[in-house]
Amino acid sequence: MTEFLLQPFLGQATWLWLLFVGIVAALLAFDLGVLHRDDHEIEVAESLWLSAGYIGVAVLFGGWLWWHLGATSGMEYFTGYLIEKSLSMDNVFVIALIFGFFAVPRQYQHRVLFWGILGVIVLRAIMIGVGAALVTQFSWVLYVFGAFLVLTGLKMLWMADHQPNLEANPLLRLLRKLVRVTPDLRGNAFVVREPHPVSGKPVLWATPLLLALCLVEFTDLVFAVDSVPAIFAITTDPFIVYTSNIFAILGLRALYFALAAMIHRFTYLKYALALVLVFIGGKIFLVNITGKLPPAISLGVTFGLIAGGVLLSLWKTRDRGPGTGRSLSPGA
Repeated sequence: MTEFLLQPFLGQATWLWLLFVGIVAALLAFDLGVLHRDDHEIEVAESLWLSAGYIGVAVLFGGWLWWHLGATSGMEYFTGYLIEKSLSMDNVFVIALIFGFFAVPRQYQHRVLFWGILGVIVLRAIMIGVGAALVTQFSWVLYVFGAFLVLTGLKMLWMADHQPNLEANPLLRLLRKLVRVTPDLRGNAFVVREPHPVSGKPVLWATPLLLALCLVEFTDLVFAVDSVPAIFAITTDPFIVYTSNIFAILGLRALYFALAAMIHRFTYLKYALALVLVFIGGKIFLVNITGKLPPAISLGVTFGLIAGGVLLSLWKTRDRGPGTGRSLSPGA
């Protein structure tokens, strides 16, 4: 048994992976089984406390990695955590639009976000595993990631005010063609059994809550296409990439209800995130000229850009009330 735990798996000892999985499982069990056994509206204060708890666990885990694996791994973990946390901020706005589109009441939104986390854990594991295999076998893939990040950052700068059209979303249109969907919600159920409109026999129906869950998962997959290469540009250690990703997403989903209430204040954050992508992608091409940037510089530049975007946004929108920003979720 001891030999198995010490065996390397994706660059780190198996027991490290099992420890991380155990921590995440315990957090999710405590979240669903203790804090949110019943559907209820999550107020801003509860959202902040829950997020603070997740952030505290993530920071403690990062500090322990710093001690156990060394300063370089610790710095890379915190840089990856900050990048994923920041890039996922844009995800919050899209999730709010999804909840508004399907008129999901606040008391059911946590249910969608919670079950969405399980999908994220699996999808990110697959994407990071594939990414790690590609980087290991083909070192030039990092340059592809770098070019993609630079182009994505420039596109974000150009389309910072773009608002997605959910009605035209290809996944939503496909789901509506393939499955029967109830005209409105059925409480907190994702699937219900109701009479067929022609035969009258009970058949399975999807509810709008299930469609909202599918779109939330699809949204995370789209955003992961940016964030996963961004962290691989910082480190190619799959353990650091995956743990920083998952901890950042867990904390952000907990913070969703607080962020959704004030997302209208972060007007310039998208520009800062775009510059972060350009910086991270560009530094891959500068390695042969300047050498690899120390993790501390990457973390400092990333933090500086994001902090600058947040502070500028809060300053520029200091007189803006919730009603003067972009409309979010009417259910919120």
